[in-house]
Amino acid sequence: MALSNASSSSSLSTRSLYTGLSHRHSNRQSSIPFHHAVKPNSSVKLVTALHAAEPSRNSVSVKESVSPPPPGTLKWTPESWKLKKALQLPDYPDANELESVLKTIEAFPPIVFAGEARNLEERLADAAVGKAFLLQGGDCAESFKEFNATNIRDTFRVLLQMSIVLTFGGQVPVIKVGRMAGQFAKPRSDPFEEKDGVKLPSYKGDNINGDTFDEKSRIPDPNRMIRAYTQSAATLNLLRAFATGGYAAIQRVTQWNLDFVEESEQADRYQELANRVDEALGFMSACGLTTDHPLMTTTDFYTSHECLLLPYEQSLTRLDSTSGLYYDCSAHMVWCGERTRQLDGAHVEFLRGIANPLGIKVSNKMDPNELVKLVEILNPNNKPGRITVIVRMGAENMRVKLPHLIRAVRRSGQIVTWVCDPMHGNTIKAPCGLKTRAFDSILAEVRAFLDVHEQEGSNAGGIHLEMTGQNVTECIGGSRTVTYDDLSSRYHTHCDPRLNASQSLELAFIVAERLRKRRTATQRLS
Repeated sequence: MALSNASSSSSLSTRSLYTGLSHRHSNRQSSIPFHHAVKPNSSVKLVTALHAAEPSRNSVSVKESVSPPPPGTLKWTPESWKLKKALQLPDYPDANELESVLKTIEAFPPIVFAGEARNLEERLADAAVGKAFLLQGGDCAESFKEFNATNIRDTFRVLLQMSIVLTFGGQVPVIKVGRMAGQFAKPRSDPFEEKDGVKLPSYKGDNINGDTFDEKSRIPDPNRMIRAYTQSAATLNLLRAFATGGYAAIQRVTQWNLDFVEESEQADRYQELANRVDEALGFMSACGLTTDHPLMTTTDFYTSHECLLLPYEQSLTRLDSTSGLYYDCSAHMVWCGERTRQLDGAHVEFLRGIANPLGIKVSNKMDPNELVKLVEILNPNNKPGRITVIVRMGAENMRVKLPHLIRAVRRSGQIVTWVCDPMHGNTIKAPCGLKTRAFDSILAEVRAFLDVHEQEGSNAGGIHLEMTGQNVTECIGGSRTVTYDDLSSRYHTHCDPRLNASQSLELAFIVAERLRKRRTATQRLS
């Protein structure tokens, strides 16, 4: 998981950032490593983005061509997305400042290796056929204010604990992917927010604008992208150290408990499991089997985020000299959100040309035929591990809608990894006005997801959670019951409510038990 030292070439102008060219589809480009400069087309008319604040007179906003090329005639380049309608992107007030920032980021080293992204894709291919299980979790939205080593370590530690629980129950490898080191930007249902008669642009994430409700904070600032890059690189650097420097060694399994979770039912269950793992390690050592092998002392850990802020993602897109393919080197995996997955949209256009493993967020609004078309666009070669379908629709809709999606994808012959996001379909407003999620509702959706896959004979490939290692009170319920009255005591999220460490572990134990039952049932049949 070493950080690449390769450099990049940069020759983009402000005009090239918001115009595009018509090309024929291709994933393979020139043989020059990390080069992605293209020349602008002056015939393209610029129009304002949707879901953006009203721009100032000299602002730069996301654009589209007046007459986009017919489907199938557009050759992919890192900036061909500019010929498509782009939703959820900001208007920047200073074109020159934006140009300077993006040129700066283009010159920065990539945050991740292309080879690491390929490794993750191979692991996700295993999850698609039931040979592995994806655990994807982390912040709803990372923040500049809460960036510190303790928060990173604690979230990493909870993910390690959850992976041990899931591995022990399912007896399959667990793929650990963090919503970390880049998960800043957030789509919003309304481009504006109003308080006490004052209307301002909505907060869109720390890499775009500030969460303080004043005019200055809500103006999109391109320099925030540089700060987001440096924080992402520093976060991943620390994660690499934890994953490979001995902290994640399986021999430390009994030492991963968080202090504030120690006096809880989940801590007792985890300690019991950890002791069993420790005994197994002792038995291996007594038999002469070494426990200092890298497989026992290190772990693979990957990063992911929503591919939302396309100018930033493009500026970190590099041509891999090994494969000849383009990779978005801001993360190992990126996903397309529910609000930006339009078949003819800018985000899908960008994603179809990068070689990273991709996620697709899917709600109950998704038509089965549309999902099949979207997967075809993003994975025309039907490569296993390329597409992860992340389902988020609530327990009731899960039981009604998911079977139709599974059947449609199966009929098309497409190979995808099915993952459950039980968070976004269960957001409610508490009596105090804060957003929250009920643990029982989250659990019900996970159970519905596992039940449907069992009934359909398909593979439940993983879970995708908004969670933290901090002792927050943002989601109600769990064995250490958080009530509505508790919410305001430790409500720290900058956007949506997250599971705390105890709730995350509790969910992991429940899922592990289901995986164990699935494993034993399969063994009996064989």
